Amino acid sequence: MGHRQFETVPKAMTDITLYHNPRCSKSRQTLELLEANQHQAKVVLYLETPPDVATLSAVIKKLGVSVHDIIRTGESEYTKEMSEWSDEKLLEAIASHPILLQRPIVVTNNQARIGRPPESVLEIL
Repeated sequence: MGHRQFETVPKAMTDITLYHNPRCSKSRQTLELLEANQHQAKVVLYLETPPDVATLSAVIKKLGVSVHDIIRTGESEYTKEMSEWSDEKLLEAIASHPILLQRPIVVTNNQARIGRPPESVLEIL
C-alpha cells in the first residue's frame, strides 16, 4: 500500500477582493503574497472595470481612511484643485479616472487594506 497523497486545501476565508493593476509591482507582489498564503481572491482589474461611487464609498469605509487618502496624487489626472474637492466629487473623479485609485487594495467582508507594503494585507486575512 502506497502513501496517501493529500492536496493542500485553500484556507477557509471570507470573500477576498483584490483591486489589482498588473503593471504595478506592489499589486503583483500583493497577489503573489495572497497566493503564497493559500488565499484565493477575486481579482478586479479596476482600470478596465472601475468601481462605481457606491463601491468606492464602501471600500473607504472598510479602510477607515478619507477619500483623499486613496488618491494617487502623482498621476497626471490629479490636479491641485482636487485637494479642495468634496468627498463626493473626488469619488466621482476616481470612478471616472480609476488610475487615481491607490493600489493595490484588498477587501474582505468587513475590512480593507492598501497593499503598501504588500504584507499589510495579511492583517485582515
